[in-house]
Amino acid sequence: MNVGFFYVKNHGIPPECIDNVLEVNKEYFKLPTEEKLKLNHKNVANFKGYTPLLDANIEPGNRGDLHEAFQIGWEELEAKTHDEKRANDGVMAGSNVWPERPEKYREGVLKYYHAAVAVGKILFPLFALSLDLPERYFDDKTKNSAAIMNILHYPPQTGPADDRIVGIGAHTDFECFTILWQQPGIQALQVLNSQKEWIKAPPIDGTLVINLGDQFARWTNDIFKSTVHRAVNRNGVDRYSIPLFFGTDYDVNVEPIASCVSAERPARYEPVLAGEYVNQRLKEMYY
Repeated sequence: MNVGFFYVKNHGIPPECIDNVLEVNKEYFKLPTEEKLKLNHKNVANFKGYTPLLDANIEPGNRGDLHEAFQIGWEELEAKTHDEKRANDGVMAGSNVWPERPEKYREGVLKYYHAAVAVGKILFPLFALSLDLPERYFDDKTKNSAAIMNILHYPPQTGPADDRIVGIGAHTDFECFTILWQQPGIQALQVLNSQKEWIKAPPIDGTLVINLGDQFARWTNDIFKSTVHRAVNRNGVDRYSIPLFFGTDYDVNVEPIASCVSAERPARYEPVLAGEYVNQRLKEMYY
C-alpha cells in the first residue's frame, strides 16, 4: 500500500448526529477565550479539554498550529464513577472534562464519539482479513480500544503561503486509524504522496476519511503505512473537522506481527507499550 488514506461511505453515522456535534461546537468555540481556558488541557490529566490557538506545534521548525481544539477520551453516555473499560489505561488515564456552556455539549459530542467508535470497530476485522490473519485476530488486543477524539476549529489563515504557521503542520497520526469528518465545501486537508507532492483530499458529502497511523504501521511492519498530512485553511472562512484516533488497548505491547516479518522484510520496529507511545507523542506535540 502506497498511501494510507481512503474514503468510506455508508458508515452509519446519522446526518443529524453530525449536524448536532457541529452546531454545539460552533457555539463552544465562539465563547470568550477566558472561559474556554478554564479547561486548558495543560491543567487536566492527559491532554483532555481545551487547546488554544498556536498551543500545539506538531511539525518541528514551525511556529505553531493555527487551530483550537477540544479533546476527549472514552466515556459512557451514562457516566460511570469507575469505568472498567478504562481500568488499564496506565499513563493515559484521566477523565474527561466538560464546559458549562453550551447546553447539551456533552450529549452532542458523546453521541458522535460513540457513533465514530462503532466505525472503528469495523475496521480491525477488515484489515485482519487483508493480512491473511483470522478475522478476529485483533479482538483480544482491542477490547477497550483507545479512542481519542479532537474537535478542531481552524480560523481563516492569512499571510504569505510559505508562513511557518499553518492549520496543523505536516505529521503522521499516532494510533492505528484516524476516522475523520471534514466540514463539507471547505478544502484544507493535504496528503503527501510517494512523489513528495501535496495532494488535496477534499471533503466528499456523506463520507469519512480514514487514514492509517503509526501504531498500525509498527504492527504490520510497514505493510500498511502511515502517511504524512497537514491542514491549511486559506478559504477565508472558519473550518471545523473531527478526527477520532482509534487504536489498540493502551496496555497492549505493539510489535511487528510475525506474519509481517520475513527474511526479505526484517522487523523494522522495537516493541512498545501502546499507551506509553501515544503519551510520548502527545508530549512532543504540546511541550
